Amino acid sequence: MSVLEARGLAMGYRQRAVGADIDLALGAGEVLCLLGPNGGGKTTLFRTLLGILPPLAGTVRVADRALADWSRQALATRLAYVPQSHAGLFAFSVEDVVLMGRTARLARFSTPSAHDRGVARACLARLGVGHLAERVYTEISGGERQLALIARALAQEARILILDEPTASLDFGNQLRVLKEIDALRRQGLSILMSTHQPEHALRVADRIALLKAGRIVGQGPRALATADALADLYGADPADVARSLPQLATA
Repeated sequence: MSVLEARGLAMGYRQRAVGADIDLALGAGEVLCLLGPNGGGKTTLFRTLLGILPPLAGTVRVADRALADWSRQALATRLAYVPQSHAGLFAFSVEDVVLMGRTARLARFSTPSAHDRGVARACLARLGVGHLAERVYTEISGGERQLALIARALAQEARILILDEPTASLDFGNQLRVLKEIDALRRQGLSILMSTHQPEHALRVADRIALLKAGRIVGQGPRALATADALADLYGADPADVARSLPQLATA
């Protein structure tokens, strides 16, 4: 059963279409990894699936229910989003930023409880950055902010995570930590849709991959779909160069 599904989806903005004819389905307990070049429409697709941008055509369903039928608060208990980057404008502590993920779980006008703060701290500790809890969010590094945003998404306790290049600003050790966490979350039954520019990450954690080019899905299937030839076509590279860079890939 699909927990998140797009059918015949067209996406974009009032003056500019970005993509069309997108069929995509995320299964329960599955990691689906979206690969594609810069400007291919990955972030626009994610923002449309989240209801931040209205679809230009087609449908989006969450838990077999039309996206438009969900209230924002109810949707936040199902879907959590980690954007590519977030600089922050106000001097919140890191713990307070993570606590924002608890908003959907709070009654109107209520304040976070000791339990909520415990959840926030546990999520930071899970990602190895518990020591940042009292730091000012705007004063930590971009990589540390990214880990805090992932912790915020975990604090929502949603069953579907949408991660837009979650390892892009992280050093090698933290990349490995996040990939390990994604694998652990999948084993716990969470469903994860993520994008990355690093095919080796998709090969490590994805159950399926989808290839997005110029706003259209040009391939979708098991990890074996990511051949050197397919990635070369996707990114406009030489297949031999891709094969040398990623020797674990097969050629078509």
